[in-house]
Amino acid sequence: MSDAFFRPVSGFDLPRYAGVPTFMRLPHVDLDNPRIKDVQIGLIGSPWDSGTTNRPGPRHGPRQLRDMSTMIRAQNGATGVRPFELVNCADLGDVAPNPADLQDSMARITAFFDRVGDAGIVPLTAGGDHLNSLPILRALARSTPLGMIHFDSHTDLFHSYFGGTLYTHGTPFRRAVEEGLLDPRRVVQIGIRGTTYDSEDRDFADSVGIRVIPIEEFHARGPQDVMTEAKEIVGNAPTYVSYDIDFVDPAFAPGTGTPEIGGPDSYQAITVARMLGGVNIVGADLVEVSPPFDASGATAYLGVSIMFEMLCNMAVSLQP
Repeated sequence: MSDAFFRPVSGFDLPRYAGVPTFMRLPHVDLDNPRIKDVQIGLIGSPWDSGTTNRPGPRHGPRQLRDMSTMIRAQNGATGVRPFELVNCADLGDVAPNPADLQDSMARITAFFDRVGDAGIVPLTAGGDHLNSLPILRALARSTPLGMIHFDSHTDLFHSYFGGTLYTHGTPFRRAVEEGLLDPRRVVQIGIRGTTYDSEDRDFADSVGIRVIPIEEFHARGPQDVMTEAKEIVGNAPTYVSYDIDFVDPAFAPGTGTPEIGGPDSYQAITVARMLGGVNIVGADLVEVSPPFDASGATAYLGVSIMFEMLCNMAVSLQP
């Protein structure tokens, strides 16, 4: 049972449009707060998009995601899970990136998540672009390579961009495999689609044993069958979950920088997150929400709804 201090503010006590927005109306507890020792799951913003190569804007994602998350309530309507009563959850604030220096920003992100890990907190992060995942993995995989369930329309396994730029939102998981942060035999990528430059990324995946499930296979088999395989691939060992909002069809999630048609609808999008039950999640992220292309806020609301589904599974997994 969680400490009452860590319960979110109810919409029956303060209207959802009022007050200072935090993730899911949880208390803000920064890393220097004495109560940080009591936090079990930390929701974190990483407002950085210097790896973006097309339409910018995900640096503004955490702020919009926080605002839309005021609509998240206490209980999962499908599963009945009440995560805020199971574990102590808090908004740990934002990493402070350096928008003028990519390498310094990655070092800052890793240092922040080193502290989160040292405090024994399981992080749930809102990006930012997908390059954010690499410095997070550098912190979480310090002692052992992790498995990963990755929802996306792109593999993010390219070697480099523009003749040798190694760090973009299209390269994080190539670097993570090369650095020994991910065990490629325990990595599954779901929803891959769209036109391509060539097959370099898929060839790399095949060469190291990464399982790629294209969107055509996802639709043919259905979420249940695909997620059963995904959970078999990662097994019971520590696993990271990375969810790019462009996994979802742009009809339902237009607010992203590199949309690809033909993806899942919003119900399938939350269903696959709900089906993560039983996975040993040591960290998760939701990235690439770009408010400049999300005038209605619908993409951000879908994003935080996906985060809530992941949070529910993380909370259940922490039970003794």
